[in-house]
Parts: sequence; C-alpha cells; structure tokens
Amino acid sequence: MDRILVVEDDKTIAMGIAYSLKQEGFETRICHTVHEASACLEENFDLFLLDVALPDGDGFELCRLIRKKGEKPVIFLTARDDEVNIVMGLDMGADDYVAKPFRVRELISRIKSVLRRYQNHQGKSAEITLGPLTIYTTEARVTKGGEEIILTTLEYKLLLTLAGHQGQVLSRNQMLEGIWDVAGDFVNDNTLTVYIKRLREKIEDDPQNPKLIKTVRGMGYKADGDRKEDTHADSQS
Repeated sequence: MDRILVVEDDKTIAMGIAYSLKQEGFETRICHTVHEASACLEENFDLFLLDVALPDGDGFELCRLIRKKGEKPVIFLTARDDEVNIVMGLDMGADDYVAKPFRVRELISRIKSVLRRYQNHQGKSAEITLGPLTIYTTEARVTKGGEEIILTTLEYKLLLTLAGHQGQVLSRNQMLEGIWDVAGDFVNDNTLTVYIKRLREKIEDDPQNPKLIKTVRGMGYKADGDRKEDTHADSQS
C-alpha cells in the first residue's frame, strides 16, 4: 500500500483528500504546517502532496528538504496557478502541480500517473552517453568528463528527452510533452527556448556553436553524438 504525506493547512480540504485517497487504497498522513511535516520526513512515504502556502512557511521549503533526502515524488497543491510559480516549483524538483480548485478524480489520476513513472524505474539501472556527457537516469545526475553538472529538474528532463531520441529531430510539441507531462498547459514556446539556452550554457563547450543540442530550422531540435545506453536489473539479495 502506497503511503502519501498530505501537507495542507485547510483541514476540510485535507480531510477530503485523505478520505478520497483511502477509498483508492492509499494510506495517508496529514500535516498542517511546515514544522509538523518536517518532523515526519524521516518516515517512509511514497509520495508527497504539498500545499505551497502554509502558516509557517511554504511547500517549496519542504520540497528542498525532501529532495535532500532522496528522489521521492512531489506534487504541489496550491491556489497559485500562474506560470512563474509552476515553473519555480518544477525547477525545485516537483513532479506535478495541481491548482485549486481541483476535481478529486483529476488529483487522484495525477497521483497515480506520477507513482507509475517512479515505479517503472525501480529495479533498473541505466546510463546514457551523449558525447562527453553521461546521464545516470536512476540518480537523475549528469557528468561531463567526470565532473558533475548541476541541472534543474526541467533542464534534466529536457536533456533526457533529447538524449533518449539521439539523432532524431524532435518537434517543440514532442519536447514539451516529454518535459512537462500533464503540466504542459502552463508552458509556451518562449519558455522552451529559454531552457534550451540555459541547458546549452551548462553542457556545451561553446554555447554559441552547440555540438550536442542542434537546432533544425523549421523543425525542432536534435541531440547529436554517439549514444550508448546500458540498462539492467539490479541484483538484490
């Protein structure tokens, strides 16, 4: 049974979410403040559902603490539905962003979708090589010549989408689908252009003359370089 930590200061909303999740077979724990939730982070949860606006802080603070402890799914739940807050939350490592008011069925569908993505990667190890880059997919980590490159979650997803289709031209729509999944409604072409520029500045030797991520005029982008992917099941005792 998957365990979900629900951090929501509105007790009525929190109880409604917990009841609906229980009906779907989930086990939940409810917290109403950052302080209360921080004390629970040593427990084992399969997913974190975080309200952004909390009485003693915000969900962004909790997301940072969760990411320091490991890679567990995080979904933000908030009344703030503008693109700036959404991109900021996803940049911090959140997997999805649900704006209030929401339909309970939609929330549960998104929770199940995020959990499926994580569970599909469990028990596997994969490395993808793109030129001098090595992408460690189970750790969401990237190195160049042995030195780690610090990427935001969106930059990492963008690189992974391109490297996973190396040599293929991906349209902007295909890339947006790969990066944002169900949160794509909040992203436009200008945002994608900004992230391509930011990513090139971190991985290219000469960002003005990119060799790893090339623009195919009128069509989209493609990752260029010899691709090597090694996937195997981890041995467990």
